[in-house]
Amino acid sequence: MFRIPGQPDAYYRRLDEITFVPTLHTQGAWREDEQHMAPVGGLLAHCIEVHDPRPDLQLSRISYDILGMIPLQPTVVEVRTLRPGRSIELVEAVATIEGRPRVSARAWRLAEFASEEVAGHEIEPMPAPVDVPVWEVEDLWGGGYIDGVEFRSAPDRRPGRSRTWLRTGVPLVLDEVSTPTAHFLRLADTANGVATRLAPSEWAFPNVDMTIHLHREPVPGWMGLDTHVTIGPRGHGLTSATIHDEHGPVGTIQQMLTVRPARQPS
Repeated sequence: MFRIPGQPDAYYRRLDEITFVPTLHTQGAWREDEQHMAPVGGLLAHCIEVHDPRPDLQLSRISYDILGMIPLQPTVVEVRTLRPGRSIELVEAVATIEGRPRVSARAWRLAEFASEEVAGHEIEPMPAPVDVPVWEVEDLWGGGYIDGVEFRSAPDRRPGRSRTWLRTGVPLVLDEVSTPTAHFLRLADTANGVATRLAPSEWAFPNVDMTIHLHREPVPGWMGLDTHVTIGPRGHGLTSATIHDEHGPVGTIQQMLTVRPARQPS
């Protein structure tokens, strides 16, 4: 796995109680001076999980709104509990950079109950990571974040459809332990780049949000994305993915896209 020389081996290092300094491992794929949303999403999940920790509750849904470009600059994360409760809790985190809110997240944490005897699903399995070839995604995307991720993709990948596995050894915050869920979610926003219908050199299709539902706690390691991308006729699109770990499906991702021609070079 690629390492960026001279950079801490993490996406962020904590500067103080609420401020995190991003490393080049967070560098975005659209612009060199921005953070990729994937590690930002992981950071907000990490901060939510360490806010008034509730080991009896599981983060089951997290919904992000991306409020603008995310500069590659120190990131302030403030967290508050909006709806406390014994079995259901709603927590909000906001990432502010250069004095402006850039990403907000709201997460439901739900109590766990024994439901093994009624558990089941009708979700198609994915081929195991070992059974699909390495995908050199750097031919499509660049940036420090992409450089630090290993990709494998089923051979039937085509525009708008893919079954892709990805993993990274880069932790979220230097010298801090993340929950399995936050550790897993630091890769989730990559869904919008693994089944592209359009060439990113010709079209821009950034997502303005991301909502993740989890029906169980994921196991750290490989994340599998069974992804479909839809582009509508009026500049809007949708990336939808079923999320897997090596034990099977764990949830879903939905991302709303704004689709427009890329800026032409001057």
